[in-house]
Amino acid sequence: MMMNNTVTEFILFGLTQDGEKQKVIFGIFLILYLLTLLWNLLIVVTIKTSVTLGSPMYFFLFYLSFADACFSTTTAPRLIVDTVTQKKIISYNECIIQLFAFHLFGCMEIFVLLIMAFDRYVAICKPLRYTTIMSRRVCVVLVILAWIGSCIHSLAQIFLALKLPFCGPNVIDHYFCALQPLMKIACMDTYMINLLLVSNSGAICTVSFIILLMSYAVILYSLRNHSAEGRLKALSTCTSHFLVVVIFFGPCIFIYTRPQTTFPVDKIVAVFYSIGTPLLNPLIYTLRNAEVKNAMKKLWCSKL
Repeated sequence: MMMNNTVTEFILFGLTQDGEKQKVIFGIFLILYLLTLLWNLLIVVTIKTSVTLGSPMYFFLFYLSFADACFSTTTAPRLIVDTVTQKKIISYNECIIQLFAFHLFGCMEIFVLLIMAFDRYVAICKPLRYTTIMSRRVCVVLVILAWIGSCIHSLAQIFLALKLPFCGPNVIDHYFCALQPLMKIACMDTYMINLLLVSNSGAICTVSFIILLMSYAVILYSLRNHSAEGRLKALSTCTSHFLVVVIFFGPCIFIYTRPQTTFPVDKIVAVFYSIGTPLLNPLIYTLRNAEVKNAMKKLWCSKL
């Protein structure tokens, strides 16, 4: 498809063209990105080195934090660098790679959240069979399937992007290569492409969100038979998971489940779920989880 294009590079509009605001954006997002990497990598290292965090829940949390760090890295560094450069140029190939990586790690996060909800359902609703159902082999297979599903989804996005011919203009009204802004500058009717996008990304976000809500509803209903202490512990764990789900899926559904139209708030919403969510996830899990905090303290003390 690239041979049919007269455009070989794109110019990213960014969040703003105001020089003073760009300086503020540079400082804020540099700090946020570094904190995101620090916190998520800290969770990854803690789970990897701790002998007390060997349960399936922490096995999946390891991959969620890894996906968060990579997901943020697909967009944040580019945004930070572009605030201090005059021309925010990205080549066609770089744009396609960024699009692939963005959907790969974003979809991986969705699938890991689904697996974590299933893990909590088994732990709370079928406690006697938990170790049998959620064996190490099953956990590994679930993660592998999540990676395979994420790759298939990302390849579908690339297939749609490669169908778009570009003959100018080449300015993308966004701070990274997303399919919706690309469709706006494509030299063709993109109605069918947008329909496929909604049926792909939109369906994944919506269906996953509904499944997660149903799973937590079943879990809450089953808690009526537990002791007060058991209910409190289960509610504490599920509340942190539910917060992550709402924070991540709300913006995603807003972006990917509507007709081909854009709003000024779209870029802010994209910032929230592509940079904000990976930053908030480790805070939500560590602040509400005594086991993770204790493991981090032991790791810190051992290093000192």
